[in-house]
Amino acid sequence: MIQLRNLTLRRSAKVLLDAVSVTINPGEKVALVGRNGAGKSSLFALFNGNLHEDAGEFSLPAQWRLSQVAQNMPETDESATAFVLGGDTRLMELRAELAQAEASDDGMRIAHAHSDLADAGEHDAVSRAQALILGLGFQVAELEQPVDSFSGGWRMRLQLARALMCPSDLLLLDEPTNHLDLDALVWLEAWLQRYAGTMIVISHDREFLDAVTNVTLHIENQKLTRYGANYSAFETMRALQLEQQQAQFARQQEKVAHLQKFIDRFKAKASKAKQAQSRVKALERMERIAPVLAEADFNFEFKEPANLPNPMLAISDAALGYGEKVILSGINRSVLAGQRIGILGANGQGKSTLVKTIAREIAPLAGTITEGKGLHIGYFAQQELDVLSPDSNPLEHMVRLARDVGPQGREQELRNFLGSFNFSGDMVGQAVGTMSGGEKARLVLAMIVWQRPNLLLLDEPTNHLDLATREALSVALNEFEGTVMLVSHDRALLRAVCDEFWLVGRGRIGPFDGDLDDYQRYLLDEAKRLREAARLEAAPAPTPAPVANPQEQRKRDAATRQQAAARAKPLKRELADIERRMTQLQAERQDLETQLASPLPPAQIADAGRKLKQAAQALEDAEERWLSLSGEIEALESDG
Repeated sequence: MIQLRNLTLRRSAKVLLDAVSVTINPGEKVALVGRNGAGKSSLFALFNGNLHEDAGEFSLPAQWRLSQVAQNMPETDESATAFVLGGDTRLMELRAELAQAEASDDGMRIAHAHSDLADAGEHDAVSRAQALILGLGFQVAELEQPVDSFSGGWRMRLQLARALMCPSDLLLLDEPTNHLDLDALVWLEAWLQRYAGTMIVISHDREFLDAVTNVTLHIENQKLTRYGANYSAFETMRALQLEQQQAQFARQQEKVAHLQKFIDRFKAKASKAKQAQSRVKALERMERIAPVLAEADFNFEFKEPANLPNPMLAISDAALGYGEKVILSGINRSVLAGQRIGILGANGQGKSTLVKTIAREIAPLAGTITEGKGLHIGYFAQQELDVLSPDSNPLEHMVRLARDVGPQGREQELRNFLGSFNFSGDMVGQAVGTMSGGEKARLVLAMIVWQRPNLLLLDEPTNHLDLATREALSVALNEFEGTVMLVSHDRALLRAVCDEFWLVGRGRIGPFDGDLDDYQRYLLDEAKRLREAARLEAAPAPTPAPVANPQEQRKRDAATRQQAAARAKPLKRELADIERRMTQLQAERQDLETQLASPLPPAQIADAGRKLKQAAQALEDAEERWLSLSGEIEALESDG
C-alpha cells in the first residue's frame, strides 16, 4: 500500500501539503482532485520519486512497478507499433539479454532468455501493442507509420499507449483524456476498468472519473482528505460537510459571543472574577471551527447576438473533403436559430471536415452552403491554442482583434474585459507562451465572446480547462441566445448543452435518435465492426469448394435467383416510392429556402423556418430508408 504519515510537501517556499496522513490500498482506483495550483502534480512527483517529502514519512512498496505517461512530445522515426512496444520495459530488457546471449553463443543463457521472454508475453506482445494503438483511434494503415509523421495530439496518444503497454503495479495518469475524442475515451474507460493494479488519475472530466475511480483524494488548504467514493459522490459528501461546518461555525460563534459578553460584563467585579476567568480559559481551550470561505469561481457570459438569421445556414447536396478525397457526400442539412447540436462520430469519420467546412476553412467539393444574412461564427478549433502568438500578451491579442475584426474598444475597456476572464494585474502583460493550457483556452474564449457571434462552432473546447471553468462554459452556453454546434469528448458538457445530435459516419450525416449512453454502445459496436472488417481484409480468401454436379449446381443457382428476385420486388417498389417522395421534398425545401431569402414579415419567416426544418428532417429520414433499401436489394441481387 501507499502511505503518507504526517507528511509536509513544499515547492520552493510554498507549502502544498501540511502534516497530511492518508493510505491508498492495493488495487484502488483513485481520483486526485483540487484547484489548479493546489499541489496535484507535485504529489504525482512525490509518487514517482522526482520530489521528496520535507517532513513526515512516505512509503511505496519497493517491488511495485510504476508506469506513467511521458509529457514530452516524442521525436522518433520508429514505427507506431515499435514505439508503443518499447513501453514494455521488461520485454525490452529480455530482448537485449537474448541478443547478448546469442552474441556470446551461450546456450544455457539463450535458453533462459527464451523462457523469460515467454513468461513476459513475447508471443502476443505485438498484437497487444497494436490493440492499444487501434483502441486509441489509429487506423490499421497507420500501425507501421513513423511516430514523427503524426501531429502533436496523435503523438501524445502514442505516449499514452506506451504507458498502458508497460506492466505496472501503480499507474499514474495526468489528464489522460486531453488529446482524445469520445470514441477513444470510451475505449480507454473500458481498458482502465479492467486494469488490475493501483491507479491514481488527475482529470477534469467528471464522467470519466466516475467511470474509472472508486476513491477520491481532495487537496484543499494544504490538507489531503480521502473519500471512499467516486467524484459525483464526493461532491455530494463534500457539500454536506461544508453545510455542517457552516452550521457548527455559526453555533460556535454564538457561544463565543455569549462567553465574551459574560467576561466583559463581570471581569472587573471581584465577586465574579473567578467565573469570568474560567470563561476566559474556556475560550482559550476552544478549538475554533473555520468559516466556510466562498471560493472565487470563474464565470462569464456570451453577449446577446446582434441578429439571429433563420436558418443560420443550409447545406444542399454537398460533398465535403480535402483535395479530391470525398469524405462526406449527399449532405442536406439546415442549422436553425437557437438549435443546440452535438456532433457525434467515431474517429476519422469526418467530424472535423464538417466543422472546418462550416467555419469556412475549407470549401465544399460539391453542392452549396447557403449562409443566413448576418451569420457571425465564433469558432473554437482544437488547434486554436497553437494559433495564439506566444510572444504577444493577452492585451496585445485583444487590441489586434478589436482593430482587425471588431467591435472597436478602448484599451481600458479591453483591460476590464480581460479582467472578467481572470486576466488581471501583471497577467495582462504576460507572454502567452509562458501561460498554461487552461489560461490560453480562457483567452481564446474571451476573444470569441468579444466578437459577439450568433453561431458558436466549438471543436473540443474543454481541453486544458479545469472543472470550474468547464462548469462556467456549460452555464454560459445554456444562457447563449444563438445557435451552438459542439464537438466534445466531455459527456457532462454534451448532456448539459445539447438537445439534439448529428451522427457523422460511413460517409453520411444524419440525426442520432438515442442519448449518449446509446452512442457509447454504438461506438463499441462500430469499433467491433471495423476490427472484424480489418481481420477479414487481412485473412486469405477461402478456397471455393469443388462442385460435384454442374447440372445440379445450375438448378440450385436458378432457384436462388428466383427467390432473390421475388424478395427484391416489393423492396424495389418501395424504393421507387421513396425516390418520388425525395424529389417532392427537395422541391419543397428549395421553395422554402427561396421564400426565406426574400423579405417576409416575422410571422411568415418563423413559419417558413419551421416548415423547412420539418421538410429537411423528412428528407433525411427518406434518404436513410433509401440507403437501407438499396443495401438490401444489392445484397439480394449479389446473393442471386
